[in-house]
Amino acid sequence: MGSRLTVAGRELAGLRAEKTILLAIGIQLFIAAFSSFLVVGLVSMYDPGALDAAEIEVAASGDAVDGLERAAADVEGVGVTTYVDAGAARDAFDRNAADAVAVANRVDAGDGGGDRIAVRVTAPDATVETTVLVVQLREVLRAYELDERRDRAAYLTESPLPLPAQSGSSPYFTFTYTVLIPVLVFLPVFISGSLVVDSITEEIDEGTLELLRVAPVTLGEIIDGKALAAVAIAPAQALLWLLLLRANDTPVANVPTILVLMTALTALVVALAVAISALAPDRRAAQFLYSIGVLALFGGATAMAGGPANAVARLAIDSADATTTALVVAYAAIAAVAYVGVRWIVAENGFDR
Repeated sequence: MGSRLTVAGRELAGLRAEKTILLAIGIQLFIAAFSSFLVVGLVSMYDPGALDAAEIEVAASGDAVDGLERAAADVEGVGVTTYVDAGAARDAFDRNAADAVAVANRVDAGDGGGDRIAVRVTAPDATVETTVLVVQLREVLRAYELDERRDRAAYLTESPLPLPAQSGSSPYFTFTYTVLIPVLVFLPVFISGSLVVDSITEEIDEGTLELLRVAPVTLGEIIDGKALAAVAIAPAQALLWLLLLRANDTPVANVPTILVLMTALTALVVALAVAISALAPDRRAAQFLYSIGVLALFGGATAMAGGPANAVARLAIDSADATTTALVVAYAAIAAVAYVGVRWIVAENGFDR
């Protein structure tokens, strides 16, 4: 009878392990199927100006409106219509004949400081296109400011500080290395921890954990088996993501070091998942506590200068220094200590019911 229970327990554990791995792969494939849409959508939130400029119409007025018109001509997708006064411009805005209002007037600075230009902009509140509209208006005002600086440079008694050179880097490049790659690397980490919580709490709920303990294995070895499956699949998924980026002409440097870092973080998150499963065997409570714990863990780490996301970004663009390497080693050491400690405590005390 004992051997039959052992076989049944192993079969159930094997089915759950296969289900865990297939679920993780399925989530990754689902995300990959919409990766292009995700990149475009996330870039639009990261830098709305990176997308093709939207066509907007600005109702403008004031005694300095001519300079505003010249500046708008240098910004793609922005049209300016002048009105006799601010009231007429706002009426056009109220009739939806214009997307925004800009009133540019010259203001006496006093004390012999000449005049200044004040631009008051009115934009719609809390609409879908507000973000893009504000970005476009910001570019117009920047162009206006640069034009005025150039025109007034001859009247300065002292040479002003030189303007910083404008960066020509693509926002897609910045987004890819600072946001997309860290997300793709850490997503399997979060999934692995969640799957461990589900796997252990399901074993406890169904009573199959006792069947597994009939086999000639210790509770610590059972935990090791579940943790090993979760930890091993995470770097494999991350490696596939990084290879896919390389296949799409996005080079990623220091791939082995990145995988070591994310494997260490996976072990740390899995240790957290095992500890939570021991404290709260109920699946819903365990998943809630796991989510809160992961948010606190990675939120606190992100606030640090050498946080995991920053380390992955620096490794990916090959700008890591000795400090980054030391941080990778430190994360690996912390993960090893955390897992060994949690495993020993759970193996000695078992899971609460």
